[in-house]
Amino acid sequence: MNNMLDFGSLCVQEWKELRTTPPHQLPIYATSSFVLDDLEHGIDIFAGKAQGHTYSRYGNPTIDAVAAKIAALETHGLDITSSALLTSSGMSAIATLAMALLRPGDKLLTQGNLYGGTTELFSQIMAPLGIESIFIDLGDLDKVEAVMASNAAIRMVYMETPANPTMACVDIAALAALAKQHGAYSAIDNTFCTPYLQQPFRFGVDFVVHSTTKFLNGHGNSIAGIVIGRDQELVATRIAKTLKLTGATCNAWDAWLINNGLKTLELRMIRHSRNAMEIARFLAQHPRVGRVNYNGLPSHPHHELAKIQMRDFGGMLSFEVKGGLEAAVGFIKKLQFCTMAPTLGDVDTLVLHPASMSHVNIPSEVRQQYGITGGLVRVSVGIENAADIIADLEQALA
Repeated sequence: MNNMLDFGSLCVQEWKELRTTPPHQLPIYATSSFVLDDLEHGIDIFAGKAQGHTYSRYGNPTIDAVAAKIAALETHGLDITSSALLTSSGMSAIATLAMALLRPGDKLLTQGNLYGGTTELFSQIMAPLGIESIFIDLGDLDKVEAVMASNAAIRMVYMETPANPTMACVDIAALAALAKQHGAYSAIDNTFCTPYLQQPFRFGVDFVVHSTTKFLNGHGNSIAGIVIGRDQELVATRIAKTLKLTGATCNAWDAWLINNGLKTLELRMIRHSRNAMEIARFLAQHPRVGRVNYNGLPSHPHHELAKIQMRDFGGMLSFEVKGGLEAAVGFIKKLQFCTMAPTLGDVDTLVLHPASMSHVNIPSEVRQQYGITGGLVRVSVGIENAADIIADLEQALA
């Protein structure tokens, strides 16, 4: 038939795939839609009577494969099954989860020392939709119990541990148990740890979210997020429908980049953790540093809890430069090897000033309450030689 087509028509025609053996690497399915076998097949898929890909906003083989792989990592070694959905960013993962599970009049219980963007999402986007957020110290379990007992409308307990940027930890098992006791969902942002360092499902959590942009990808070349849930039916129905209708889905190219990064996840997290420990110890003894927030140091108030919940202490830390804002800004300006960038989890060392960047829209009194001062500097420790990182920090502090 091809020989009978007009030249222009032949140009437009999709050519038959000539693959004879399976590819060694996951293919990128860069297609918006998929060809249906026949009308009846399409009807059955859209009616939910048959499985199949139709449109990449609803599902895509590349995206689905990577989501399933991350779900497997979160439950590795556990007698637990889960399902996952890749989203367009970490923030869209949190928003999708909240919109899928909460309704006007419901309340969300969370901590005051969240990532600034998450705090803004809950207070500026979810609140006008009728979903109120209650911010308290989730480390005070008696207070959590009292607040939940007196607020039947609380339908979700949302936690971030370690917290960004102070590395404060909360008791995942205790909070998940309290949520279950009061008929609420429990959800956690596991971005800082990845499933290599921390598996929240082990402690009874219902949902895990990540900004896969960070450590899971590890190379700073894509933006995406993921929602992982133990209730596979809930993921496949309410959460999937919310994701589909809001259009906050991931794309095949970003999913493929995540998949490439995952191949070295274990190796990278080991090196991130080892380097961060060396740097934390260096900073802890430096005369110009007032305080170091790193769970690996026995001086951190949540060191013992982190030892229980985490395999190692990860690549994130923050520290207080003596002299406040002016001293912190001066330090950052003098860096030569480390990079100032508003992200984390890449293979290279990244520095950020939370008070003027990630948490700039959080009220000053709230920042101060949780130790996010003008002198605080956050460091995402990379996998370079630790001596080179320390040398740059040392000259910038001098």
